[in-house]
Amino acid sequence: MALVTVVRMRTSKTKADELNLIRLAQEYAAEDEARELLESLRWPNGPVCPHCKNAGDKRLSKLEAQTGSPSGVRKGVYFCGACRQQFSVTVGTVFEGSHVPISKWLMALFLFCSSKKSLSANPLHRMIGVTYKTAWFMGQRIRFAMTPNHWAEPKLKGTVEVDETFVGGKRDRTTQASRKTPVVALVERQGLVRVKVVASVTQKNLGAALHECVSPEAVVNTDEHPGYKNPLKHWKAHPAVNHSRGEYQRKNPDGSTASTNTAESFFSLLKRGVIGAWHHVSREHLSKYANEFAFRWNTRHDTDGTRLEKCAGWIEGKRLTYRQAS
Repeated sequence: MALVTVVRMRTSKTKADELNLIRLAQEYAAEDEARELLESLRWPNGPVCPHCKNAGDKRLSKLEAQTGSPSGVRKGVYFCGACRQQFSVTVGTVFEGSHVPISKWLMALFLFCSSKKSLSANPLHRMIGVTYKTAWFMGQRIRFAMTPNHWAEPKLKGTVEVDETFVGGKRDRTTQASRKTPVVALVERQGLVRVKVVASVTQKNLGAALHECVSPEAVVNTDEHPGYKNPLKHWKAHPAVNHSRGEYQRKNPDGSTASTNTAESFFSLLKRGVIGAWHHVSREHLSKYANEFAFRWNTRHDTDGTRLEKCAGWIEGKRLTYRQAS
C-alpha cells in the first residue's frame, strides 16, 4: 500500500465566489476534478480526519490508487496516522454511502443553493440524469445538510420579529380537523432567521422556540396572538401589532417600528416553494423544507458559489439513510 504524505490542500482552479453552473459543468464534470473541488470546499486548510479530527502529531497520507487489483484502494482515500483509519471527503457527511458521482452531487447542491423558490425531485432527476427516487433522496439529504445546529449558533438579538403560519392541506370534510402544520419564524431584522415546526401554536411551544432561538435582551415584535403574552414577559420589550384592526406597522414613541412584515416576507417565499415547486409537503419532512429556505435567506447576500461553499461546510456529521428519510 503506497502512501503519499499530505502537506496541504491543493488550491482549486476556481474561487468559490466565481463558481456557476457553466463552470461546474465544464471544469468539474470529471470525478477527479469534482472530488478535488469538494475537498477544497470542505478542507480549505488541508484534510481533516472525520474519526479523530487529526489528533496527535501523526501526519495524514493519501493512499495511491490501485485500480488494477480487486482489493485495490480507490481514488481519494486518505490514511490517518493518529487513529490508523482510512477516510475520504464523503465519510461522515450526507454524501457517505452514495453511489451517485460527486460531480452530480455538486451539481445538485448548486441547484438547491441557487434556486430561490426551491426545486422538486422531478426537474432534478431530468437535469442531472438520475432516477426520480434517487433525486428525491438527494433532495432530502441536501435539505438535511442545510439544517443548522441551533445549539452551536448565537441567539437572535436586536429587533426580532416572530410570527406563525400554517402549511399544508385543507380541513378534513368529515372531522373538520385541520391538516395544516404550524410553522414559527423568528427573524432578526437585517439578520438571520430561525424556523421551528411546532405541533400547535400554544404558549408552551412558542415559549420553547423563543428560549431556544432569541436572546432575552432582544426586542420581540409579534402580532396579537395571546400565546406570546406570557412567554415574552421575560424579554426586554414586546411591541405587538393588531392585525384584526388592520394594523400592520406602527411607529412607537421611541422611534422604533413595530411590525412582523419581515417574518411574513419569509413566509411568502416558503409558500411559493409549496405552491410552485413541491405542491405537497408532509408534516414529517416540513422542517427540512423550511430550513432549506432559512439557509438561503441567511445567505441572501452571498453569491451562488459562496453559498455552495458554506453548504459544503455543513454536510459534515449529518448522515441520513433512505429508511430515515422515507
